[in-house]
Amino acid sequence: MALSSTINKISLNIADMDRHYYASHELTVAQHPSENDFRFMIRIIAFIINASEQLTFTKGLSSDDEPELWAKTLTEEIDLWIDLGQPDEKRIRKACSRAKQVIIYTYHEGKANIWWKKQQANLARFNNLKIAHISAEGVAALMNRSIQLQCTIQDGEIYLNDDVSNIIITLEHLK
Repeated sequence: MALSSTINKISLNIADMDRHYYASHELTVAQHPSENDFRFMIRIIAFIINASEQLTFTKGLSSDDEPELWAKTLTEEIDLWIDLGQPDEKRIRKACSRAKQVIIYTYHEGKANIWWKKQQANLARFNNLKIAHISAEGVAALMNRSIQLQCTIQDGEIYLNDDVSNIIITLEHLK
């Protein structure tokens, strides 16, 4: 019997001083059975960094043809394609041809450094591609089936807190 996804309710209050974006989001997000809590929280962080009314979660791990998150126009064109991890060049090429802007967030420092060194020259040609590394140690401690987070972004740093924990997340822009 196949395992089913876990449904999580997430309440975010975002104050992004860098983009002047201030909003609350009530999200219902499925966690794939093979997805650990750390990776799930990285998806939430990617949402927080790029939050907008158009940004939505996709089928993610359940679909090879979709990113983790995307923002589409009213005519169904893809404005923003967000992937996590270390996708191969073929997937990145496909994303860059389909979307106005593509962002890849890496999150395992050792694996990400090796991947970036191998891919850096090949990915230089994509003008609509951004790559950043998320350092989010301890973020899995925020994981709960019902999460309420206060999120502040200022000077490129992300501050997350719930009733118990305060976590600082940093971004390193690679491309």
